[in-house]
Amino acid sequence: MNAGRRLNDAILGGVLLERRIDPYVRPLFDRTLLRPLQAAVQWCVNVRRRDEHLGLAEERAVPGEAAVAEAIAEQMARFVRRQYRPGEAQRAGNTKTYGVVHADFTVRDDLPARLRHGVFRTPATYRAWVRFAGPGPLAPPDIKDNGVLSIGVKLLGVGGEKLLDDERWTQDFTGISAPTFTTPDVVENLRLQRHVFAGTPVLYFLDPAHPHLCDMIMQGLYAKTQTSPLEARYWSCAPYLLGAGQAMQYSLVPREATRSKVPLHPPDDYLRQALAAALRDRDACFDFLVQVQTDAHRMPVENASVVWPERLSPFVPVATLRLLRQECDPADQFARADRLSFNPWHALPEHRPLGNQNRARRTIYLRLARLRQAMNGTPHQEPGEEE
Repeated sequence: MNAGRRLNDAILGGVLLERRIDPYVRPLFDRTLLRPLQAAVQWCVNVRRRDEHLGLAEERAVPGEAAVAEAIAEQMARFVRRQYRPGEAQRAGNTKTYGVVHADFTVRDDLPARLRHGVFRTPATYRAWVRFAGPGPLAPPDIKDNGVLSIGVKLLGVGGEKLLDDERWTQDFTGISAPTFTTPDVVENLRLQRHVFAGTPVLYFLDPAHPHLCDMIMQGLYAKTQTSPLEARYWSCAPYLLGAGQAMQYSLVPREATRSKVPLHPPDDYLRQALAAALRDRDACFDFLVQVQTDAHRMPVENASVVWPERLSPFVPVATLRLLRQECDPADQFARADRLSFNPWHALPEHRPLGNQNRARRTIYLRLARLRQAMNGTPHQEPGEEE
């Protein structure tokens, strides 16, 4: 093992130790220190940015963006082919499935005109599949890899033109339990993926030539010992259209402010068990909120390291995601997770993904989903409401 791998693993070992004491200090930390520290980090991020002089919802491609997206897809595909045998392939990101559960997504009937676009145009209830997952790119015991969780919501029965033609009746929303992405743009994402392949992801942030200390701290502020996928807040991290000429980010916030206890000696899949136990007893609800862009510089489209200030535009509830009380059969859950493909480009034109990271995801997600399903012999199949 080279020196870089040893340093990377030593740092991760320290993070694992911190995760064992995190449940005892995290509530106080979040109440007293999270917001001030985030404000300080965001000041450092913003003071170094130049004004691109873009308009609201306006995009500007990164030089060589298409080639970078192809390189990221190939780098991640190499990782999957190296890591997994045929029939056992997993996602290269958002890897470990905690559950795939059915839900109802209900659009509110009191929305102002400026928010009534796309699926929010009229009050309606859509059936949905919701996948909760871990960060990846591996799937170790939960206590070793539970810092930032992910959610994928697939609405069913959504009519109208779609941006991808492999699904005609769906609308996907994806998010993670941190308000910013790990990387600010696709160029830096490619550097990160090369470190992931080399087994040195931590060194991406500490590279003297391309340091990303602010991104590391932002992820660290939100990476914690998660108690349950149902008790985390999720953010889109990247913008999307909300109608013509209007950009939004969105967030899913659990309606109940409960916080379960992490077992003293947690089983390898304690997060899956927590999800299944909760839904065995009751429904669980998330409020779906949107934040409309009002300042093109302070709320950038092309930089995913910047938190859009809520004082400039607060989040507004537009829908409710209700996870129905149900039994979570592991075999059925994992089989369904293998068949499903979540992609932010499974979308209406009114919700077109914006920004270079989102544009790259069209290539990356399609390529990796097809690779995974080809390796596993589970061809893509669009889910229907009858399921």
